[in-house]
Amino acid sequence: MIDEISKPAIAALRLSLVRGIGVRLGHKLTEVCGSFEAIWEKSSAEWAQIEGVGSKLLAALSQSDIKQAQSIAAQCQQAGIQVLCSEDSAYPKMLKTNDDAPLILFARGDVSVLSHVQCLAIVGARKASRESRLIARRWSHYFSEHSTLVISGMAYGIDAAAHSGALLGSIPTVAVLGCGLLCLQQRQEQQVAAIIEHGGCVLSEFLPEQAPRPENFPQRNRIIAGLAQATLVIEADIRSGSLITANQALSYGREVLAVPGSVLNNGHAGCHQLIRDGASLVDSAEQVLQLLDWHSESQSSRIIFEPANKHEAKLFDVLQHGILHLDALSEACNLTVPELSPILLDLELRGVIERLPGSRYTLGS
Repeated sequence: MIDEISKPAIAALRLSLVRGIGVRLGHKLTEVCGSFEAIWEKSSAEWAQIEGVGSKLLAALSQSDIKQAQSIAAQCQQAGIQVLCSEDSAYPKMLKTNDDAPLILFARGDVSVLSHVQCLAIVGARKASRESRLIARRWSHYFSEHSTLVISGMAYGIDAAAHSGALLGSIPTVAVLGCGLLCLQQRQEQQVAAIIEHGGCVLSEFLPEQAPRPENFPQRNRIIAGLAQATLVIEADIRSGSLITANQALSYGREVLAVPGSVLNNGHAGCHQLIRDGASLVDSAEQVLQLLDWHSESQSSRIIFEPANKHEAKLFDVLQHGILHLDALSEACNLTVPELSPILLDLELRGVIERLPGSRYTLGS
């Protein structure tokens, strides 16, 4: 059972439901009045004295009914959704410092993870290459084993790979959605369940039953950037929404890092632009933590691969030097492709190696 929703959160929810109230005006009203609850203790004449409150907004405020907010709060309580406002202790402190922080956050899972010391946002293309998804998964696993909370948007591509990698590690992961928490597809419900089971949480500023809309995602991106001390971009073209997240992070005074890629692939052009604009170029997970001055011991020991025979030992040895094509592996191991293929398949199923497009292989994470 979740904690009872606070009176300030219900007052903030009521404010967010008023047509014409955006986050900045909402924060201004709260600052002038002293608190979310104090807003509703003011008269229409007092509201009219506040800069930015015109006749239309004044009418909307006057017509506001707390019963609508109470009804949504009760729905959330029944569904196991927490409702947080900036006056609640569980509201993330990193986010609270931004002038466009959400008036309300809806959450499922353990919100205490939002106070984690090292928080890294990882974003990138939805239609990412297999190599970039591999980077996101491996690096996120490494970050999770080194005291770093991974935050992403639970979309296809880089986001999904980042969450899946973090779920293999010791530290939970956090997802920020562009829709309501009661408006999820079956695949998303499965992802949410895995994140919560691993001790993480899922957030949204949208009403529980609000369907995803294109305009929701740039809005969502500012929360991803605002929750983290740094944002890492892995594969993004020049029009990618990931650049919105990166630019938001910069506007908050946070670090931005980017992974370079082939100049022959336009899918990396956004990362290259970020690097030209001053983002830190990174080519390893270790380098990310070094640049951020995040040093910590690994949370668990690595499993050591023990080859079953000389062929597995040779394969493991040659792949430690980098990615190799099937033909190169065949030559290095002195085995024909038909002889080598079942060995590769067995090692792939055991997670020792991973197959990349173009019959190329690399060591698993």
